[in-house]
Amino acid sequence: MPDLFAPDQPSVITNPPQVVNCDVAIIGSGMGGGTLAYALRESGARVLIIEQGDFLPRERENWSIKAVVAEGRYKNSAPWYDEISKKSFIPGNYHYVGGSTKLYGATLPRFREHDFGEVEHPDGISPAWPISYADLESHYGEAEHMFWVHGNKGEDPTDPWRSTDYPFPGIAHEGAMARLADSARRQGLHPFAAPQSLDVRPGGACVLCPTCDAFPCMIDAKGDADVSAVRPALKSDTVKLLTNAEVTRLNTDRTGRQVTSAQVRHNGSTITVQAQRFVVAAGAANTAALLLRSSSSTHPNGLANSSDQVGRNYMAHVTTFFLAIDPRRTNDAVYQKTIGINDWYTAGADNRYPLGNVQGLGKLRGEMAKRARPLIPTPILEGVTRHTLDLFLQTEDLPLPENRIALNSNGDITVRRTATNMASHRELIKRMKKLVHRAGFPITLHEGLGVEATSHQCGTARMGDDPATSVLDADLKAHDLDNLWIADSSPFPSSAAVNPAITVAALALRLGHSGALTA
Repeated sequence: MPDLFAPDQPSVITNPPQVVNCDVAIIGSGMGGGTLAYALRESGARVLIIEQGDFLPRERENWSIKAVVAEGRYKNSAPWYDEISKKSFIPGNYHYVGGSTKLYGATLPRFREHDFGEVEHPDGISPAWPISYADLESHYGEAEHMFWVHGNKGEDPTDPWRSTDYPFPGIAHEGAMARLADSARRQGLHPFAAPQSLDVRPGGACVLCPTCDAFPCMIDAKGDADVSAVRPALKSDTVKLLTNAEVTRLNTDRTGRQVTSAQVRHNGSTITVQAQRFVVAAGAANTAALLLRSSSSTHPNGLANSSDQVGRNYMAHVTTFFLAIDPRRTNDAVYQKTIGINDWYTAGADNRYPLGNVQGLGKLRGEMAKRARPLIPTPILEGVTRHTLDLFLQTEDLPLPENRIALNSNGDITVRRTATNMASHRELIKRMKKLVHRAGFPITLHEGLGVEATSHQCGTARMGDDPATSVLDADLKAHDLDNLWIADSSPFPSSAAVNPAITVAALALRLGHSGALTA
């Protein structure tokens, strides 16, 4: 049997033997798993990335609104079941090399420094993390360089301290977004260039096209985990990738303290991956589901679940699509996802509680709006969206034990989630209406997103110092096991009110550089 880690072996394994051996098995190739593999690429450890999907195909449909939005061409997640509505839905999860980052919006803000401490909200306290911003700061900087983050230091008054500047300058606003930014400044606010992960470096490939947010990039100009982490990691002879490989359970030894193998479904057959150390990075929902499916006599409630916290505390932000409309003028912006507004991110003189974050959305088109308004003819929607300025509003969601990911009798994922801090979110919408009206947009429309909005999922295996109330320690290792770590958004004790991706990357880099996986 050939050594899969020999220099003459391919980096992508397509025909694995019945048993695969490695030092570190990473389950998932998204922002956490891919970045962790990158961090370990020069460690000397034999690292195997196990990805349920394959490489997303490069094809003209990557930039087709009809294919991506109307037909859902790249949606490949199994359905989830909503326990509240009693309906199934397809979540915004993607199983490709690079995970869900292949279709993400590429906005990579750091958590604010105070987000790592307790924060009071109308519906309760957002709990403190067992680590501080200072523990992640250098890793944030490394991640920003990995993912080509463009931003302007000093524009955002809530931006935390940084030891390094953004690698590249912020992307300029255009069209109606530029008008909004100018008006917001005159109104005393501080709009800023949202940190974006795009290759608009000098000589970079990005053309700032309109099909970026929630679309794959046909020219690899989006800093996703595939392009910026996995592919560079695979240049090392000690990092290999197994695709089309779904991990169905993790097995332990008799004591229950050591994971010994992963059971993997690969192209219709079952193979076994044996490793010294295992890292689960499948996304908050699928990571929880894998642990729950891996129950045994020593872990009767699921692997690493003596605290009964696996799957609980599910968070996904309270989110709204917000449209500002000026029927007298068209919005000529092509790439619109450039603005951020954090003036109400923290409690202040005129808001007792934090309200949240505002950022640009990719430019809405008629075919996109058709899903939300199916009875309105597409030409009418196309005419309306030529005049819209499209924004995304998000408020922090609190961790509640009853908001959870679980499994039904068939082993399929179920979700129960009741949103929190709705009063704060309504106030954020109210203030945005006032802002855009003053900026010359007399009409506003907004629509809240429900349980199907899963792109910011987190919290299902939270970290903490007390094994009775948390799944992982501050170094992302499971309290109940000696060789199991989690490196995605599952460990988040709180969700903050900004996109989680670069915090996932920073946590993965911290773990990868700690030596815990290679000692």
